[in-house]
Amino acid sequence: MDGVPESHTGWTFVTNHARVLAVIADNHSARIRDIAAHCRLTERAVQKIISDLEQDGYLSHVREGRTNTYRIEPGKVLRHPAEAGLTVASLLSLLVQDEADRSPFPESRRHTPA
Repeated sequence: MDGVPESHTGWTFVTNHARVLAVIADNHSARIRDIAAHCRLTERAVQKIISDLEQDGYLSHVREGRTNTYRIEPGKVLRHPAEAGLTVASLLSLLVQDEADRSPFPESRRHTPA
């Protein structure tokens, strides 16, 4: 099946929701197709994750022509009690810093975390 990334078995340190958020932090107008390819997820999975993040107030978007531009809520506190007080901004500062070196997006399309 074309466009479906290789599956991954076993556990990982970072959730798919955090991966998607990190890609959006790197490029606020990233296409779902590009996010999916970068995160090795299906486009449908990315759509669901974006919906989850928007529903809980971590993310919003504005439609500009055929493009969505996403806005991350940096002060929003993470959901799990073990991460009490940890904000989206602090999580992204850890993820996006290292992620920038591996990003498939050209330098001119990169944005700093919100």
